[in-house]
Formats: sequence, C-alpha cells, structure tokens
Amino acid sequence: MKSKIHEFLTWAETNGWTISFKADRDLNLDLDVRIRYNNIPDQYLELLRVVKQCISSSEQTWFLCEDEYNHSADTAFRWSEFELLSLEAAAGDDQWSSEIKTWWDHYLPIVISVHGGYSFYAIDLFNEIGSIVHGEEPEFEEVTKVADHLDDFLQRIMTSSIVLE
Repeated sequence: MKSKIHEFLTWAETNGWTISFKADRDLNLDLDVRIRYNNIPDQYLELLRVVKQCISSSEQTWFLCEDEYNHSADTAFRWSEFELLSLEAAAGDDQWSSEIKTWWDHYLPIVISVHGGYSFYAIDLFNEIGSIVHGEEPEFEEVTKVADHLDDFLQRIMTSSIVLE
C-alpha cells in the first residue's frame, strides 16, 4: 500500500472513520466503469485494491470503493447519483443530456457527501488529469479544483484544509 494512502487510513481510523479492508488485493471493477474510465490513476486504483469501506465519523461522507462502482454496496446513493440527478433535470433536452454525459465521462466521482447538501469529489481524467475537483448541488458540473492529485487530496483532508464530515 502506498505510504500516503496508509497514512490517511491510519489518520481516518484515529479520527472515528469506519474503515474496512478488503480480504484480498484483487480489483474487479464493473466492465462499464472500466470502459468509461480507462485511465484511472494508479494511486486511486491502489486505494480501491485495499479499502472495502471508508466512511466519515458522521456517516454523511464516504469514499466510493469497488462495491459502490459494482452496484453491490448497501447504500441509498449510487456512485453516479449526481450524474443521474443532472440527467433527470435535463429530461427531454437531448443536447443538454449529451453535455452532461460527456462531462461525467471526464470526471470519476471518488467521494460523496450528503453533509449540508449533496456534494462530491472527483478525479479529473481529461483536463488536468489526476487532479481532484469538488462539485455541489444544484450545478454538479460546475467544479473547483481542490488538489493536484490523490496524495495531495488525502494530505489536505488530514491537515483540515479540506473538511469531510
């Protein structure tokens, strides 16, 4: 396991997060996810190989893990929940729906939060590849860059530059 991931998971457990580890290091992401997001950074894949669940102490924010991407997690929110909400808002407008799908093709959600409203963090896989962006309701596709890469993101969480509750 990469040291920043290990450092973050140790920090998260110490701070009341629910962390569960996978029994093996195999990663079997849903074929649709692998095809749609064929350039997921190794850092995030490493996290997915070792972590089964990573939920904040408030239980209102969580990292998306293999089970979520494979639709086998016991959660009310799908990993693509905010894309689906945006598509629902664009119902009947084919151009808008196409723009939403294309946008989400470029951003892989990695954290979902329902604390104080719906928001997410995602990996940019198109513009600044590997950087982490933050989006929130009502305009999920209007995002702000918050970190240069996953290690930077995890470090910012640990130093409270980014607060996940």
